[in-house]
Amino acid sequence: MILKQQLGIDLPILQAPMAGVQGADLAVAVCEAGGLGALPCAMLGPDAMARELETIRARTRAPLNVNFFCHTPPEPDAGRQARWHRALAPYYAEFGLDIASVPAGAGRRPFDHEACDLLEAVRPEVVSFHFGLPAPALLERVKAWGATVLSSATTVEEALWLEARGADAIIAQGLEAGGHRGLFFSEDLTTQVGTFALLPQVVAAVEVPVIAAGGIGDARGVAAALALGADAVQVGTAFLCCPEATTTPIHRQALMSEAARHTALTNLYSGRPARGIVTRLMRELGPMSELAPAFPTAAAAIAPLRAAAEAQGSGDFSPLWAGQNASGCREIPAAQLIRQLAEGVEQAAIDEVTYRP
Repeated sequence: MILKQQLGIDLPILQAPMAGVQGADLAVAVCEAGGLGALPCAMLGPDAMARELETIRARTRAPLNVNFFCHTPPEPDAGRQARWHRALAPYYAEFGLDIASVPAGAGRRPFDHEACDLLEAVRPEVVSFHFGLPAPALLERVKAWGATVLSSATTVEEALWLEARGADAIIAQGLEAGGHRGLFFSEDLTTQVGTFALLPQVVAAVEVPVIAAGGIGDARGVAAALALGADAVQVGTAFLCCPEATTTPIHRQALMSEAARHTALTNLYSGRPARGIVTRLMRELGPMSELAPAFPTAAAAIAPLRAAAEAQGSGDFSPLWAGQNASGCREIPAAQLIRQLAEGVEQAAIDEVTYRP
């Protein structure tokens, strides 16, 4: 596979970057097992990012994917923020919290020159983006040290846009995927389709390699994606219960329970659509609500509620990110999961030889 060679990995299996539930440990484990490990940096400040990158480089020399968001920070909107606080006020009262003390803050930063300066010293082999691509000058800097650039597309139109502007490979993110949707053309959720509907359309539309993401949690899913033309797969949810992930006990318990069968897209936790296990907050306010302020400012007022509820053993206000297929979640080392997923690569190769005209 050309993409596997381009990325310098043994297996066409990418670990999805998952901000808030993983750090260096999971990335290293996947890299050492022959896949492409990822470090999510959207929620890391410069110092934390530098420490994580230093840790990874000290533990593995395998290729690494470093991931960033490309959103445009919103203009302050006091009226919308006030409406959001009014909606959350009853919950604050329930926990004896003061909503007036909620600090302002985005919590997620887009890729910028400061982050690029840090990366340039490390020169990761792969840099990936969510919500489009950075400004051309930033993208040129990344490409100048030879990095392969990936970005997520949720529609054919987004895939074509990414290809035309310099993405070296496209991550076709199906509607099943957990966490934030990568959509950046429109927030119209009727444009969002499943992985195995999106994947062949993107493969047919673009010349660059395509990576399938969303709902792939076992060897059969890997084999199916490769059979439909994917050059590689990206897996996220299945890694959340691995010991190397930093997933909270509450989140892990939900992932391995019947609750994981009920997920929905919600904007309540950040301001943008993201898929997670349905919680009390989602049932009572949404899951999609016009009350939530623009991404990523919704998160600040949710954080105190999450902390208070989790202290009582509840995930009612926690973003329990998960895809529609959590059946692959097991408390097994990431390397073992990679080996299981690799059986799908072997099966796809057998099928290709068997059915080749």
